[in-house]
Amino acid sequence: MDHSREAQRAAFAVRMAEILDASALNAALCLGYRAGLFEAMDRLGFPASCAAIAREAGLSERYVREWLGAVACGGVVEHSVSESGEELFLLPPAHADLLTRRAGQDNLGVYTQEIPLLTQCALEDVLAGFGTGRGVPYERYPRFHEWMGQVAEAKHREVLVDAFLPSVAGGEVLRRLREGVDVLDVGCSEGLVALLMARAFPGSRFLGVDISEDALAKARGEAARLGLENVRFELRDAAALGEDAALAGRFGYVTAFDAIHDQTRPLEALKGVRAVLAEGGYFSMVDIKAETDIAGNLDRPMGAFLYTVSLLHCMPVGLVDGGPGLGMMWGRGKALELLREAGFGRVEVCDIPGDGFNAHYLCG
Repeated sequence: MDHSREAQRAAFAVRMAEILDASALNAALCLGYRAGLFEAMDRLGFPASCAAIAREAGLSERYVREWLGAVACGGVVEHSVSESGEELFLLPPAHADLLTRRAGQDNLGVYTQEIPLLTQCALEDVLAGFGTGRGVPYERYPRFHEWMGQVAEAKHREVLVDAFLPSVAGGEVLRRLREGVDVLDVGCSEGLVALLMARAFPGSRFLGVDISEDALAKARGEAARLGLENVRFELRDAAALGEDAALAGRFGYVTAFDAIHDQTRPLEALKGVRAVLAEGGYFSMVDIKAETDIAGNLDRPMGAFLYTVSLLHCMPVGLVDGGPGLGMMWGRGKALELLREAGFGRVEVCDIPGDGFNAHYLCG
Protein backbone atom coordinates (compact mmCIF):
# COMPACT_ATOMS: atom_id res chain seq x y z
CA MET A 1 0.00 0.00 0.00
CA ASP A 2 1.35 3.43 -0.95
CA HIS A 3 1.00 5.26 2.37
CA SER A 4 2.16 8.55 0.85
CA ARG A 5 -0.56 8.44 -1.81
CA GLU A 6 -3.19 7.44 0.76
CA ALA A 7 -2.22 10.37 2.98
CA GLN A 8 -2.42 12.75 0.00
CA ARG A 9 -5.81 11.32 -0.95
CA ALA A 10 -7.14 11.81 2.57
CA ALA A 11 -5.83 15.38 2.72
CA PHE A 12 -7.32 16.22 -0.67
CA ALA A 13 -10.67 14.71 0.33
CA VAL A 14 -10.75 17.22 3.19
CA ARG A 15 -9.79 20.01 0.78
CA MET A 16 -12.53 19.00 -1.67
CA ALA A 17 -15.12 19.06 1.10
CA GLU A 18 -13.96 22.59 1.98
CA ILE A 19 -14.18 23.65 -1.68
CA LEU A 20 -17.70 22.28 -2.14
CA ASP A 21 -18.84 23.87 1.11
CA ALA A 22 -17.36 27.27 0.20
CA SER A 23 -18.80 27.25 -3.32
CA ALA A 24 -22.26 26.45 -1.97
CA LEU A 25 -21.92 29.15 0.67
CA ASN A 26 -21.05 31.69 -2.02
CA ALA A 27 -24.35 30.91 -3.76
CA ALA A 28 -26.17 31.56 -0.48
CA LEU A 29 -24.27 34.81 0.01
CA CYS A 30 -25.22 35.89 -3.51
CA LEU A 31 -28.90 35.26 -2.79
CA GLY A 32 -28.71 37.07 0.53
CA TYR A 33 -27.00 40.07 -1.03
CA ARG A 34 -29.46 40.37 -3.89
CA ALA A 35 -32.51 39.78 -1.67
CA GLY A 36 -31.42 42.52 0.76
CA LEU A 37 -31.05 40.16 3.72
CA PHE A 38 -27.68 41.52 4.80
CA GLU A 39 -29.07 45.04 4.70
CA ALA A 40 -32.07 43.97 6.77
CA MET A 41 -29.97 42.21 9.41
CA ASP A 42 -27.61 45.19 9.53
CA ARG A 43 -30.55 47.51 10.18
CA LEU A 44 -31.82 45.29 12.98
CA GLY A 45 -28.40 45.21 14.61
CA PHE A 46 -29.32 42.67 17.31
CA PRO A 47 -29.92 38.90 17.54
CA ALA A 48 -33.31 38.42 15.90
CA SER A 49 -35.62 35.55 15.08
CA CYS A 50 -36.10 34.25 11.57
CA ALA A 51 -39.61 35.75 11.57
CA ALA A 52 -38.29 39.18 12.55
CA ILE A 53 -35.60 39.08 9.89
CA ALA A 54 -38.09 38.01 7.23
CA ARG A 55 -40.44 40.86 8.23
CA GLU A 56 -37.63 43.42 8.10
CA ALA A 57 -36.60 42.22 4.65
CA GLY A 58 -40.17 41.76 3.39
CA LEU A 59 -39.46 38.16 2.40
CA SER A 60 -40.84 34.64 2.84
CA GLU A 61 -40.00 33.29 6.30
CA ARG A 62 -39.55 29.75 5.00
CA TYR A 63 -36.97 30.81 2.43
CA VAL A 64 -35.21 33.02 4.94
CA ARG A 65 -34.95 30.14 7.43
CA GLU A 66 -33.21 27.87 4.94
CA TRP A 67 -30.88 30.69 3.97
CA LEU A 68 -30.07 31.37 7.62
CA GLY A 69 -29.13 27.71 8.00
CA ALA A 70 -26.55 28.05 5.23
CA VAL A 71 -24.97 31.29 6.41
CA ALA A 72 -25.00 30.23 10.06
CA CYS A 73 -23.23 26.96 9.24
CA GLY A 74 -20.82 28.99 7.13
CA GLY A 75 -19.90 31.29 9.99
CA VAL A 76 -21.27 34.40 8.29
CA VAL A 77 -24.00 35.03 10.87
CA GLU A 78 -23.99 34.10 14.55
CA HIS A 79 -26.57 31.67 15.95
CA SER A 80 -27.86 31.73 19.52
CA VAL A 81 -30.89 30.57 21.50
CA SER A 82 -33.02 32.85 23.66
CA GLU A 83 -34.11 31.98 27.21
CA SER A 84 -37.46 30.92 25.79
CA GLY A 85 -35.75 28.53 23.36
CA GLU A 86 -36.18 30.64 20.22
CA GLU A 87 -33.37 30.56 17.65
CA LEU A 88 -31.78 33.96 17.05
CA PHE A 89 -29.44 35.18 14.33
CA LEU A 90 -27.02 38.13 14.27
CA LEU A 91 -24.99 39.60 11.45
CA PRO A 92 -21.95 40.92 13.35
CA PRO A 93 -21.22 44.58 12.53
CA ALA A 94 -17.69 43.62 11.44
CA HIS A 95 -19.19 41.23 8.87
CA ALA A 96 -21.71 43.82 7.74
CA ASP A 97 -18.75 46.15 7.13
CA LEU A 98 -17.82 43.87 4.20
CA LEU A 99 -21.20 42.56 3.03
CA THR A 100 -23.48 45.59 2.75
CA ARG A 101 -23.69 48.46 0.31
CA ARG A 102 -22.63 50.91 3.01
CA ALA A 103 -19.19 49.24 2.88
CA GLY A 104 -18.29 51.25 -0.23
CA GLN A 105 -14.93 50.17 -1.65
CA ASP A 106 -14.70 47.46 1.05
CA ASN A 107 -17.89 45.83 -0.20
CA LEU A 108 -17.09 42.18 -0.91
CA GLY A 109 -20.76 41.18 -0.94
CA VAL A 110 -21.13 42.55 -4.44
CA TYR A 111 -18.56 40.03 -5.69
CA THR A 112 -20.55 37.04 -4.42
CA GLN A 113 -22.73 37.56 -7.51
CA GLU A 114 -19.91 37.24 -10.02
CA ILE A 115 -19.42 33.48 -10.38
CA PRO A 116 -23.18 32.66 -10.25
CA LEU A 117 -23.86 35.35 -12.85
CA LEU A 118 -21.10 34.23 -15.20
CA THR A 119 -22.12 30.59 -14.80
CA GLN A 120 -25.69 31.48 -15.72
CA CYS A 121 -24.57 33.49 -18.72
CA ALA A 122 -21.88 31.41 -20.32
CA LEU A 123 -21.09 28.05 -18.72
CA GLU A 124 -22.24 25.98 -21.70
CA ASP A 125 -20.57 28.29 -24.22
CA VAL A 126 -17.29 28.20 -22.32
CA LEU A 127 -17.51 24.40 -22.07
CA ALA A 128 -17.99 24.25 -25.84
CA GLY A 129 -15.00 26.55 -26.26
CA PHE A 130 -12.73 23.95 -24.69
CA GLY A 131 -13.34 21.89 -27.81
CA THR A 132 -13.57 24.57 -30.47
CA GLY A 133 -11.20 27.24 -29.19
CA ARG A 134 -13.75 29.87 -30.16
CA GLY A 135 -14.64 32.85 -28.01
CA VAL A 136 -17.96 33.85 -26.46
CA PRO A 137 -19.63 37.04 -27.77
CA TYR A 138 -20.23 39.92 -25.39
CA GLU A 139 -23.96 39.58 -26.05
CA ARG A 140 -24.00 36.31 -24.09
CA TYR A 141 -23.57 38.32 -20.90
CA PRO A 142 -26.83 40.32 -20.80
CA ARG A 143 -26.61 41.30 -17.11
CA PHE A 144 -22.88 41.90 -17.07
CA HIS A 145 -23.00 45.69 -17.51
CA GLU A 146 -25.59 45.99 -14.76
CA TRP A 147 -23.35 44.05 -12.39
CA MET A 148 -20.25 46.00 -13.46
CA GLY A 149 -22.17 49.13 -12.61
CA GLN A 150 -22.56 47.83 -9.06
CA VAL A 151 -18.85 47.03 -8.91
CA ALA A 152 -17.93 50.48 -10.23
CA GLU A 153 -20.21 52.00 -7.62
CA ALA A 154 -18.46 50.06 -4.86
CA LYS A 155 -14.96 50.80 -6.18
CA HIS A 156 -15.13 54.37 -7.43
CA ARG A 157 -17.84 56.35 -5.65
CA GLU A 158 -15.77 57.04 -2.56
CA VAL A 159 -12.20 56.94 -3.81
CA LEU A 160 -11.89 58.04 -7.45
CA VAL A 161 -11.98 61.80 -6.91
CA ASP A 162 -10.71 61.98 -3.35
CA ALA A 163 -7.94 59.36 -3.39
CA PHE A 164 -7.06 58.01 -6.84
CA LEU A 165 -6.89 61.16 -8.97
CA PRO A 166 -4.81 63.13 -6.41
CA SER A 167 -2.25 60.29 -6.55
CA VAL A 168 -1.81 60.40 -10.34
CA ALA A 169 1.48 61.97 -11.45
CA GLY A 170 2.02 63.60 -8.08
CA GLY A 171 -1.16 65.65 -8.36
CA GLU A 172 -0.41 67.03 -11.83
CA VAL A 173 -3.48 65.40 -13.39
CA LEU A 174 -5.68 66.80 -10.63
CA ARG A 175 -4.34 70.29 -11.35
CA ARG A 176 -5.10 69.91 -15.06
CA LEU A 177 -8.60 68.62 -14.39
CA ARG A 178 -9.32 71.67 -12.27
CA GLU A 179 -7.99 74.04 -14.94
CA GLY A 180 -9.83 72.29 -17.78
CA VAL A 181 -8.76 69.42 -20.04
CA ASP A 182 -10.31 66.92 -22.45
CA VAL A 183 -10.64 63.46 -20.88
CA LEU A 184 -11.46 60.08 -22.45
CA ASP A 185 -12.65 57.01 -20.53
CA VAL A 186 -12.18 53.81 -22.56
CA GLY A 187 -14.62 50.96 -21.91
CA CYS A 188 -16.82 53.23 -19.81
CA SER A 189 -19.71 50.75 -19.36
CA GLU A 190 -22.52 52.67 -17.61
CA GLY A 191 -20.32 55.73 -17.31
CA LEU A 192 -19.72 56.07 -13.58
CA VAL A 193 -16.05 57.11 -13.85
CA ALA A 194 -16.75 59.79 -16.44
CA LEU A 195 -19.82 61.00 -14.55
CA LEU A 196 -17.94 61.31 -11.26
CA MET A 197 -15.15 63.28 -12.90
CA ALA A 198 -17.53 65.47 -14.89
CA ARG A 199 -19.39 66.41 -11.73
CA ALA A 200 -16.19 67.10 -9.77
CA PHE A 201 -14.43 69.08 -12.52
CA PRO A 202 -16.97 71.24 -14.37
CA GLY A 203 -14.23 73.05 -16.29
CA SER A 204 -13.09 69.87 -18.05
CA ARG A 205 -14.78 67.95 -20.87
CA PHE A 206 -15.35 64.18 -20.77
CA LEU A 207 -16.06 61.49 -23.35
CA GLY A 208 -16.89 57.88 -22.46
CA VAL A 209 -16.76 55.16 -25.12
CA ASP A 210 -18.00 51.57 -25.06
CA ILE A 211 -19.34 48.88 -27.40
CA SER A 212 -22.60 48.36 -25.47
CA GLU A 213 -25.42 50.66 -26.52
CA ASP A 214 -27.53 49.54 -23.56
CA ALA A 215 -24.81 50.59 -21.12
CA LEU A 216 -24.31 53.89 -22.92
CA ALA A 217 -28.04 54.63 -22.82
CA LYS A 218 -27.95 54.31 -19.04
CA ALA A 219 -24.89 56.55 -18.90
CA ARG A 220 -26.61 59.23 -20.99
CA GLY A 221 -29.71 59.00 -18.86
CA GLU A 222 -27.72 59.51 -15.67
CA ALA A 223 -25.87 62.48 -17.19
CA ALA A 224 -29.21 64.07 -18.07
CA ARG A 225 -30.57 63.37 -14.58
CA LEU A 226 -27.54 65.06 -13.01
CA GLY A 227 -27.71 67.97 -15.45
CA LEU A 228 -24.14 67.42 -16.63
CA GLU A 229 -23.39 69.13 -19.93
CA ASN A 230 -19.64 68.50 -19.95
CA VAL A 231 -19.85 64.75 -20.57
CA ARG A 232 -20.81 62.69 -23.63
CA PHE A 233 -21.01 58.97 -24.35
CA GLU A 234 -20.39 57.39 -27.74
CA LEU A 235 -20.59 53.92 -29.24
CA ARG A 236 -17.02 53.21 -30.29
CA ASP A 237 -14.65 50.26 -30.54
CA ALA A 238 -11.50 51.16 -28.63
CA ALA A 239 -9.43 49.42 -31.30
CA ALA A 240 -10.66 51.97 -33.87
CA LEU A 241 -9.83 55.11 -31.89
CA GLY A 242 -6.68 55.74 -33.90
CA GLU A 243 -8.65 55.70 -37.15
CA ASP A 244 -10.56 58.89 -36.33
CA ALA A 245 -8.45 61.89 -37.31
CA ALA A 246 -10.76 64.20 -35.34
CA LEU A 247 -9.59 62.54 -32.10
CA ALA A 248 -5.86 62.61 -32.83
CA GLY A 249 -3.88 64.26 -30.01
CA ARG A 250 -7.06 65.60 -28.43
CA PHE A 251 -7.10 64.24 -24.88
CA GLY A 252 -4.90 65.41 -22.03
CA TYR A 253 -5.94 62.50 -19.87
CA VAL A 254 -7.20 59.00 -20.79
CA THR A 255 -8.43 56.30 -18.40
CA ALA A 256 -9.16 52.60 -18.83
CA PHE A 257 -10.41 50.75 -15.77
CA ASP A 258 -10.35 46.95 -16.17
CA ALA A 259 -11.09 47.42 -19.87
CA ILE A 260 -8.02 46.59 -21.96
CA HIS A 261 -7.76 42.88 -21.11
CA ASP A 262 -11.28 42.26 -22.52
CA GLN A 263 -10.43 43.73 -25.93
CA THR A 264 -10.36 41.49 -29.01
CA ARG A 265 -7.62 43.77 -30.38
CA PRO A 266 -5.86 45.02 -27.24
CA LEU A 267 -2.70 46.22 -28.97
CA GLU A 268 -4.74 48.24 -31.47
CA ALA A 269 -6.76 49.69 -28.58
CA LEU A 270 -3.57 50.79 -26.82
CA LYS A 271 -2.20 52.23 -30.05
CA GLY A 272 -5.49 54.10 -30.41
CA VAL A 273 -5.12 55.54 -26.92
CA ARG A 274 -1.59 56.63 -27.81
CA ALA A 275 -2.88 58.30 -30.98
CA VAL A 276 -5.58 60.32 -29.22
CA LEU A 277 -3.38 61.31 -26.26
CA ALA A 278 -2.19 64.90 -26.38
CA GLU A 279 1.50 65.75 -26.22
CA GLY A 280 2.47 65.60 -22.56
CA GLY A 281 -0.79 63.90 -21.63
CA TYR A 282 -1.27 60.97 -19.26
CA PHE A 283 -2.90 57.57 -19.66
CA SER A 284 -4.04 55.68 -16.55
CA MET A 285 -4.59 51.97 -17.21
CA VAL A 286 -5.90 50.24 -14.09
CA ASP A 287 -5.99 46.45 -14.12
CA ILE A 288 -5.71 43.45 -11.82
CA LYS A 289 -2.38 43.21 -10.00
CA ALA A 290 -0.95 39.91 -11.24
CA GLU A 291 2.03 38.29 -12.89
CA THR A 292 1.91 36.96 -16.44
CA ASP A 293 3.17 33.48 -15.54
CA ILE A 294 0.90 31.22 -13.50
CA ALA A 295 3.82 30.47 -11.17
CA GLY A 296 3.87 34.11 -10.10
CA ASN A 297 0.23 33.94 -9.01
CA LEU A 298 0.18 30.66 -7.07
CA ASP A 299 0.29 32.47 -3.72
CA ARG A 300 -1.82 35.45 -4.81
CA PRO A 301 -4.89 35.95 -2.61
CA MET A 302 -8.02 34.90 -4.52
CA GLY A 303 -5.93 33.72 -7.46
CA ALA A 304 -8.26 30.79 -8.20
CA PHE A 305 -11.28 33.12 -8.11
CA LEU A 306 -9.65 35.56 -10.53
CA TYR A 307 -8.57 32.88 -13.00
CA THR A 308 -12.09 31.41 -12.93
CA VAL A 309 -13.69 34.80 -13.62
CA SER A 310 -11.27 35.18 -16.50
CA LEU A 311 -12.09 31.69 -17.79
CA LEU A 312 -15.84 32.38 -17.71
CA HIS A 313 -15.74 35.91 -19.13
CA CYS A 314 -12.59 37.91 -19.84
CA MET A 315 -10.65 35.34 -21.86
CA PRO A 316 -13.54 34.04 -24.05
CA VAL A 317 -14.74 37.58 -24.76
CA GLY A 318 -11.22 38.47 -25.86
CA LEU A 319 -11.04 35.42 -28.17
CA VAL A 320 -13.95 36.59 -30.36
CA ASP A 321 -13.03 37.29 -34.01
CA GLY A 322 -9.63 35.70 -33.57
CA GLY A 323 -8.55 37.90 -30.69
CA PRO A 324 -5.67 36.87 -28.39
CA GLY A 325 -7.89 36.29 -25.35
CA LEU A 326 -5.56 38.02 -22.90
CA GLY A 327 -7.79 37.31 -19.92
CA MET A 328 -7.90 39.16 -16.65
CA MET A 329 -4.67 37.56 -15.43
CA TRP A 330 -2.54 38.79 -18.35
CA GLY A 331 -0.25 40.27 -15.75
CA ARG A 332 2.46 42.86 -15.40
CA GLY A 333 4.89 41.40 -17.94
CA LYS A 334 2.39 41.21 -20.81
CA ALA A 335 0.89 44.58 -19.94
CA LEU A 336 4.28 46.31 -20.04
CA GLU A 337 5.13 44.54 -23.29
CA LEU A 338 1.96 45.74 -25.05
CA LEU A 339 2.17 49.27 -23.65
CA ARG A 340 5.70 49.67 -24.98
CA GLU A 341 4.77 48.10 -28.31
CA ALA A 342 1.90 50.59 -28.55
CA GLY A 343 4.42 53.43 -28.35
CA PHE A 344 4.31 54.61 -24.76
CA GLY A 345 7.77 55.83 -23.84
CA ARG A 346 7.07 56.35 -20.15
CA VAL A 347 5.37 53.55 -18.20
CA GLU A 348 5.32 53.57 -14.41
CA VAL A 349 3.62 50.85 -12.37
CA CYS A 350 2.09 52.58 -9.35
CA ASP A 351 0.29 51.46 -6.22
CA ILE A 352 -3.25 52.75 -5.73
CA PRO A 353 -4.02 54.30 -2.33
CA GLY A 354 -6.10 51.87 -0.27
CA ASP A 355 -6.23 49.28 -3.08
CA GLY A 356 -3.95 46.27 -2.98
CA PHE A 357 -5.97 44.44 -5.61
CA ASN A 358 -5.18 46.49 -8.69
CA ALA A 359 -2.14 48.01 -10.38
CA HIS A 360 -2.02 51.46 -11.96
CA TYR A 361 0.01 51.68 -15.17
CA LEU A 362 0.69 55.40 -15.63
CA CYS A 363 1.79 56.09 -19.19
CA GLY A 364 2.89 59.09 -21.14
